Amino acid sequence: MSSLKRIAHLDMDAFYASVELLRYPDLRGEAVVIGGRSADAPTTLPSGERRYARLGDYTGRGVVTTSTYEARAFGVFSAMGLMKAAELAPQAYLLPSDFDAYRRYSALFKAAVATISDRIENRGIDEIYIDLSHLPEDSATLAQRLKDTVWEATGLTCSIGITPNKLLSKIASELNKPNGYTILSMDDVPDRIWPLAVNKINGVGPKAHIKLQELDIHTIGELAATPPALLQQHFGLSYAQWLSRVAQGKDDRELDLSPEPKSISRETTFERNLHVRQDKQTLSAVFKRLCQQLEADLRRKKVRAQTIGIKVRFHDFSTVTRDRSVEMPVVEAVDIHAVAGQCLRRVPFDKPALRLFGVKASNLVPEDEARRWDEAPQQLSLLGWEDEQTSF
Repeated sequence: MSSLKRIAHLDMDAFYASVELLRYPDLRGEAVVIGGRSADAPTTLPSGERRYARLGDYTGRGVVTTSTYEARAFGVFSAMGLMKAAELAPQAYLLPSDFDAYRRYSALFKAAVATISDRIENRGIDEIYIDLSHLPEDSATLAQRLKDTVWEATGLTCSIGITPNKLLSKIASELNKPNGYTILSMDDVPDRIWPLAVNKINGVGPKAHIKLQELDIHTIGELAATPPALLQQHFGLSYAQWLSRVAQGKDDRELDLSPEPKSISRETTFERNLHVRQDKQTLSAVFKRLCQQLEADLRRKKVRAQTIGIKVRFHDFSTVTRDRSVEMPVVEAVDIHAVAGQCLRRVPFDKPALRLFGVKASNLVPEDEARRWDEAPQQLSLLGWEDEQTSF
């Protein structure tokens, strides 16, 4: 048995889209975008043939949840506005999101992985870290076992990186996507990691990437060769120290082996059903108050959230949840409100009477770990309290 640390990062390939293709196999190999409304659901003709919505026919302010690799070839990626995506790939097929199905398949692939190693850190619905250090097999054998086990349990493919730490494994899992694996040691950092673009490091957001480019730092290797004093001058001490360390491939974070992702939520059940339009002012006030309460909870726990979600229960007790992850952890109520508001835009309000509303923070990051973002340029331009696109 090896005494070396071996951490795997397993990332499901185009997860939401891949789950949909299990249901609609005739769309395999096509450009498919997930993120439409219930009205965009496929219809079945009397002949048995399915008719699908086309992205070019979409009108509205929705955003892309995910896309197949064929759609990504046209430049269509998650979080892009659907109208913008329609300009890039008008002939792409458009499907509504089905988060209940995605959660079911998420549970299936994680349970399958746990039969090989139960030392798992949940990082979201479609990705996990796995500690393989205690297992006797070589890394290539384990990578293939993991892939085969996930396929047998779900019919879905995944990509895996196995390295000595979480930082490198996250990068490595992207190197042979889709349906591949990459195994690296610290000795491989100069040849395999340094030539990569600096924004391949998880934690270097768009604004930090632009700033590094302005300093003529384009690759991870160039970042590794940059004097720490120069980085401190432009990014501050904490973030500069972190940049210098990760550019060398160093990361001493341990896996969080909690059985479920940690989360904090605030929700309220209304004394009477509230109407989306007629009670908009009341709903907006409740929304703001829940975000403020959630901020207080996060500060009390000394954590920030990388995923914000909302929960809506209608008068008939049907429930819809939506969530969205951000690269830089949030804690302030105004930021929680902005991300939750983006989730709210993805809820089909075909039933206008609401019984319950809630806001949830998950993928929690300890405050001391999150401080490096304080020294970085701000990535998100979050919207204010009164922005009508993100409120009731």
